[in-house]
Amino acid sequence: MKSLGNSQNNQVVATAAIQRLARAVMVATGEFALILACCNSVNKQQQILSLVKEFSALDIQEITLSPSVETLYTTITNTLGASQPEALVIQGLESVVAINQLVISTNLMRDEFRKNFRFPLVLWVNDEILSKLVWLAPDMKNWAASTIRFDVSNNQLIESPVLSA
Repeated sequence: MKSLGNSQNNQVVATAAIQRLARAVMVATGEFALILACCNSVNKQQQILSLVKEFSALDIQEITLSPSVETLYTTITNTLGASQPEALVIQGLESVVAINQLVISTNLMRDEFRKNFRFPLVLWVNDEILSKLVWLAPDMKNWAASTIRFDVSNNQLIESPVLSA
């Protein structure tokens, strides 16, 4: 009986986190905001993003980084061109080979993000990338509100009643 309670509790936490991410993106529409979403499973990240997109009326654009990317700011500007999406999600940080260089350059370019991006920027991170942000890009990391964590099983995401809430 206790495990059922834990499962239900985890589902409530997952639903609340999904709603929190969707709300954070909606509230920041039209201005730069850094939102950190932490999940150690790439598959779960995609499931969560699908739920957030269904829950939100915004057009959320995605960029998946290639392992060879060296700078986040340049990659975003080259991909978007002159367009400004309602929200942008960056995935694939865990696959970047020169991740330390990317994190340090992101910290150095942080003012350009705020000057030139008029949309919320969601960075999908895992625990390792989050730790690198804390140590190598503390100024950038401090711009983010508290990290939204998603540490739940696939079944709990699939069963999540977020859409009926």
